[in-house]
Amino acid sequence: MLLVACGNTKPDTRAVYLLIDTSGTYTAELRKAQAIINYLLATLESGDSIAVARIDSGSFSEKDIVAKATFDLRPSTANDQKRLFKQQIDNFVENVKYGSRNTDITGGVLQASDFVNETQAGDKYVLIFSDLEEDLKKGHVRDFPIDVQGIKVVALNVTKLRSDNVDPRDYKQRLVDWQSRVEQGGGEWRVLNDLERLERLIVRH
Repeated sequence: MLLVACGNTKPDTRAVYLLIDTSGTYTAELRKAQAIINYLLATLESGDSIAVARIDSGSFSEKDIVAKATFDLRPSTANDQKRLFKQQIDNFVENVKYGSRNTDITGGVLQASDFVNETQAGDKYVLIFSDLEEDLKKGHVRDFPIDVQGIKVVALNVTKLRSDNVDPRDYKQRLVDWQSRVEQGGGEWRVLNDLERLERLIVRH
C-alpha cells in the first residue's frame, strides 16, 4: 500500500513555457515580457523548468525557443543558470527589430505542451503573451483540436487591436474562442492582464 501511495504522488516541480508574440506593433510590449520573465526566474526553484519562445510565422519548431533550462538541485548552479537565462532574454529583446509577419499561436502552444509534458512536472503552465490574433501563412492548417490535458494556459497582456475599437465584440470573441479551444483540449484557461498581480501567475500546489 505504501508503494502504491508513493507512486501516485504528484512531483513537486513546475514547468513554465512562455510564448512571446513578436508580430507587428506587439514588439513594443516586449519590455513587459521581460518583467514577467524576471518574476518567473525569482519564483521558480531547483528542479523547476522554464522555456521562452517567440511566436513566429510557423512556431511549431525548436528554432523559436529563445532560452530553456531545468534548474539544478544545487542552489549555486541554479543561480548561475538563472543569470545566463536572463542574459539570453535581455539579448533577445535588445535585438528584436522587426516582428514576424505572421502569428502561429496554435503551433506555439503545441510546441509548449510538448515541452512541459516532457519535464513530467507536477504543475505545468503555458503562458501566452499576445493579443491572441492568429494570422497564419497561406497553406498552414491549425483548425484542429489541441491537446493541453492537465496544463494551465494563461493569456497575458491581451491588448486590444485597432479593429477592436470599431467593434469591441471582436476582442471578447478572441478570448472566448481560445478559452473554448483550451478547455476542449483538457486544459485550464485564465486571463491575466493586470501585470501588477503576477503573484497569481504560478503557484505550487
